[in-house]
Amino acid sequence: MPWWSWILIWVALVALALLFVVLMGLKVWRDGLKTLHAVNEVGEQLGTHWAECSEAAAQAQKGEARSTVPGAAVFATPEKMKDDYLAAKEARQFSRLQQRVARRKERGQLQSLRDIKALQDVG
Repeated sequence: MPWWSWILIWVALVALALLFVVLMGLKVWRDGLKTLHAVNEVGEQLGTHWAECSEAAAQAQKGEARSTVPGAAVFATPEKMKDDYLAAKEARQFSRLQQRVARRKERGQLQSLRDIKALQDVG
């Protein structure tokens, strides 16, 4: 074999190697773009879901306006403050009870006997 045939063989091998690298680079680029588009879609879906959840939470928090002025506790008697605290605590517990019952009813789960008795005592 003449000496120039080795040069042709190596040039062909290097050209094929470069072609392989370029084709693999294009494949990786396309797959990366597909992945980025999928991540973008999931991000948009999560963004809308979080917006809906935050709106629902904001509406749930609005509820009732406070009947007391901030700072009024300084001039109130300890007995009144304790009564206010216990009333608010009972209201929070009852609200959680109603949410738990509604959530279980929505999911089709059985209600606990404790919750049923508590609702009967109130109602």
